[in-house]
Parts: sequence; C-alpha cells; structure tokens
Amino acid sequence: QVQLVESGGGLVQTGGSLRLSCAASGLTFSTYTMGWFRQAPGKEREFVKAISRSGGSTLNADFVKGRFTISRDNAKNTVYLQMNSLKPEDTAVYYCAASHYAHATGAHDYDYWGQGTQVTVSS
Repeated sequence: QVQLVESGGGLVQTGGSLRLSCAASGLTFSTYTMGWFRQAPGKEREFVKAISRSGGSTLNADFVKGRFTISRDNAKNTVYLQMNSLKPEDTAVYYCAASHYAHATGAHDYDYWGQGTQVTVSS
C-alpha cells in the first residue's frame, strides 16, 4: 500500500532552520505532484508548498515568502521541505501528500497523506 513517511521535525529557535523529508513507497512517485501542508492546534490544515512531477515548477502559499524551499528526488522517492528563518507561527504538524493532479493546492486535491511531523519554533 501507499506510505508517506515524514521526518526531520523538531524544536528550533526563532530564526533557525529545519529540513523535512518525506519518503514515499507503494506508488509511482514521479507521476505525482507532491505537497506539504501544516496544521496548528485549533486551526485548519493549510497548504504550504507543492512541487510538480518533474520538479520543474512549484506552488507556494503567500506566507512562505521565500523562506521555504521544496525539492524532490525522484530516484529516491523523496520530497523535501527546507525551512529557513522560522517563526513561532510556523509551529505546526507538517504533512506531506501526493496528488494525481498537476495543479494541487487544496487538501481535497490530494490522494495520499503521511502521518505528519511536529515542528515547534520557540520564541
């Protein structure tokens, strides 16, 4: 079956960086748009970034403002989220997801989800 497994979360101070990874199995990775979402306590899940099947294009949430970078390695079936200049408001559980759509920014566009990894940014 399809599995998406996130890793790399943790506790970091304001201004710090983290790199999240998401390893995929059970699907033809290169045929899926891959996305990252996050969900803070008491809030709805929100879109962060997505990357096209080839990795040639990305979609971004406005709040990212150049701080986060998404990339993928189709040979390793892995998608990454590099997060820099982290702020306390970035604290959330971060999820990776796979979509068969070429353009996918809504949670409903995604077919498969990981279990999430906690990111906590201290002030």
